[in-house]
Amino acid sequence: MLPTATTLLYALLGGILPALFWLWFWLREDKRCPEPRGLIMLAFVVGMIAVPLVIPIEQWVASTFTGSFVLVVVLWAVAEEVLKFLAASVSVLWNKAVNEPVDMMIYMITVALGFAAFENTLFLLSPLGDGFVVESILTGNLRFMGAMLLHVLASATVGTLLAFSFFRKPARRKQALFIGLILASALHALFNFFILKSNGDTDLLLTFLAVWLGVILLILIFERVKRIRNPYTLFSTNRTQPTRYGKR
Repeated sequence: MLPTATTLLYALLGGILPALFWLWFWLREDKRCPEPRGLIMLAFVVGMIAVPLVIPIEQWVASTFTGSFVLVVVLWAVAEEVLKFLAASVSVLWNKAVNEPVDMMIYMITVALGFAAFENTLFLLSPLGDGFVVESILTGNLRFMGAMLLHVLASATVGTLLAFSFFRKPARRKQALFIGLILASALHALFNFFILKSNGDTDLLLTFLAVWLGVILLILIFERVKRIRNPYTLFSTNRTQPTRYGKR
């Protein structure tokens, strides 16, 4: 049965508003050189669009590898992380506004929050449609503290590797991207595995605590990335040297 307009509205608000809060938080970290609002909005919307694209892939994985729970969890994580990167890549990462290393993290985080916002909306539709308001609030809070930040942490891992290779040669950037996607998928798969196998509130709390510690580390890394400068312009006055993502 299709959800009513009211249910859909509440689900969208419950999914999008927490994501916008976290987006505001991360954009404040880049106040020195803020990104164009239009590109931020585009990255967020494209992240949302990635959700209905990944669902059939995950359904195929679940129906094909029925004998291996671990493999299904890993492939689900890989599918989501790869699709989030592709969404960022085709929509914003090529843009000339992406002109410093920290931008890679900003846009990967923005896409991840758009993805999490729509994913949260889908999770809220069922309990809201059944009239379980309290359950919906609890689900929203848990995803606000856990799943949403997990998406941020995983995608920011890819963004971090791209940021540190921002001024490197194309081969090094491709290598960094590959490593970033592996690490992001591993983090995502571990989170899903522990959530699905949790035996109570203590297991959930420990899993969420690990995510929060990861976010604290991410904030520290974010500050380090903001200090990265183009080595070619630091030691040379030759204006033909690369100034944006390694272009010559």
